[in-house]
Amino acid sequence: MRYLILLLLVAQLGGCATVLSDSERTAVAGKTYVITGASSGFGKGVALELAALRANVVLAARRTDALEAVAAEAAAKGGNALVVTTDVSRQGDVQRLLDAALARFGRVDVWINNAAVGAIGAFDSVPLDDHARIVDVNLKGLIYGSHAAIRQFRKQGAGTLVNIGSVESVIPQAYHATYSATKAATLSLGRSLNEELRLTGAGNIAVATVLPWATDTPFFTHAANYSGGTPRMPLMDEPQKVVDAIVWVSVHPREELAVGWKAKAAYAGARLAPDLAERFSANVAHRYQYETAPPAPATAGAVHRPMPGSTGIDGGHRERIERENEERAAARRGD
Repeated sequence: MRYLILLLLVAQLGGCATVLSDSERTAVAGKTYVITGASSGFGKGVALELAALRANVVLAARRTDALEAVAAEAAAKGGNALVVTTDVSRQGDVQRLLDAALARFGRVDVWINNAAVGAIGAFDSVPLDDHARIVDVNLKGLIYGSHAAIRQFRKQGAGTLVNIGSVESVIPQAYHATYSATKAATLSLGRSLNEELRLTGAGNIAVATVLPWATDTPFFTHAANYSGGTPRMPLMDEPQKVVDAIVWVSVHPREELAVGWKAKAAYAGARLAPDLAERFSANVAHRYQYETAPPAPATAGAVHRPMPGSTGIDGGHRERIERENEERAAARRGD
């Protein structure tokens, strides 16, 4: 019976295609999207996809030069782009982001809270300053953005808030402790807000939480790393799958959207057998990060300050991990 329920949950989660129809793509034109973390990864991918649909994109991140490059690409695709240098952990920056979007475009139709940082390593090996900064960006930044968006949506009478969670929102990951904690908070905040909106009759305002599997973006380059090994995760997804899902859910808001079969299976497994799912996840993380990863020096990554480079949508980690696995296998064979 448990396996039947698991299959039903996965089937329910997989009951939609995350690709817009032609009419839906046309409807995006002229809508205004605020996107945090827009200098690389999901944020950049979503901005460029929306720009190709002729949306207005308000690009927020700490790296002004990277945002300007995204804005130029967005304009070339037919969109209207506004760059607002923003540290989401600062309430004043987030308010300035909203004010700039309204001054330029008059309203905000969709607000996407995508900015996040993380640290890899045993909880007590990660400096407290890094833990605190992850909370500042991933949780306080989420709250600041959500607060600004919901207040604006209430004034307008409509709007969609999209928060980027993770499969770690439902299965906390060993060696990602504080990141996992903030992503669990992301899911909880979305659920709470949806109930408040229901109770206050705000039916035209929606909050969606997107739950990707580990994805090959520059996030793992930007993450702090105190594990002693290169950042590694098995079976990473390619980012376009998640980019498409974020754009889709902005048009079809649903409370929670697990992206791809791996995330859907993890979501279902977390409901049916949470202890087993967490133990399995931890064992895999330990093997990949501590038993098979080539040595790497400790780094705070981009947690406290932006890093130069690494402005792509794809992070190149799948190729690196495959190469590392081949080199490890060759060493075992004595090649």
